[in-house]
Amino acid sequence: MTMSVTVLGLGEMGSALATAFLEGGQRTTVWNRTPGKADALVAKGAVGAASAEEAVAGAELVVVNVKGNEAARSILAAAGSLSGRVVVNLSDGTSGEARDLAAWVVRRGARYVHGQIMTIAPAVGHPDSVVFFGGDEAAFEQHAEVLLLIGGRATFLGDDPGAAALFGMAMNGTMWGTLNGFLHAAALLSSQGVEVKRFVEAASASLTGLLGYLPSLAEEVDRGEYAVPFGALKHHLPAAEDLVRESRERGIDVEFPACTAELVRAAVRAGHGDDSYSRLVERFRAGAS
Repeated sequence: MTMSVTVLGLGEMGSALATAFLEGGQRTTVWNRTPGKADALVAKGAVGAASAEEAVAGAELVVVNVKGNEAARSILAAAGSLSGRVVVNLSDGTSGEARDLAAWVVRRGARYVHGQIMTIAPAVGHPDSVVFFGGDEAAFEQHAEVLLLIGGRATFLGDDPGAAALFGMAMNGTMWGTLNGFLHAAALLSSQGVEVKRFVEAASASLTGLLGYLPSLAEEVDRGEYAVPFGALKHHLPAAEDLVRESRERGIDVEFPACTAELVRAAVRAGHGDDSYSRLVERFRAGAS
């Protein structure tokens, strides 16, 4: 499939998107608020537009990638008529912002798909790169072949345009929690002069098993049933408290493990000591009230 694609926003990610469309054989027009950003893409075969309105005028598919949904709305407002086009917004922001922008775009006669790219710019276009989409299903299906040029592991999540942003938030939260835990561990190890690589090699089976534990944890959360025959919270508490003491003794910041220890301690005090670690999801839910 070949179509006219416009990319609005040529930062690191936007430029990678435009490159993926060009390499996929799409007629690609590009525009950026800062002059000169399009030059390298024009040299590759893109058409450079002098304004957002000019860029959108001949496009079937309008892809936006800028810093935040307010910036995306501002650029689309300056682009003139959106009627009859499909807008795919790949800008960062909250799920609520995505829904608001979707409604705004639809009122202007266009169809809206929201996307969340879960990779760095150099990996855009890789068959294993994950992208979440949500919004107008017919619009997504119509342009799926082109959108798959962004990343081969694209998942359409349904008609809620906020779903992609929410999945992205969940992925980032999981990633940062994992990375922070690992880097705290790395600080502990290096305080003893231990090579962190040696730890990873020795613990690789356990680390792999930890990722394998997530599906069963997810099922417990979905069912709202936390009682388990083993791995109860009360057995986590002594180890969590030991980690706090070890960190303090080594001069390592204790905020991260102390937060974990208190979460577990509070659940045990509340009578949930025999439940799975998944019980702590209720503590995070309570924080929203």
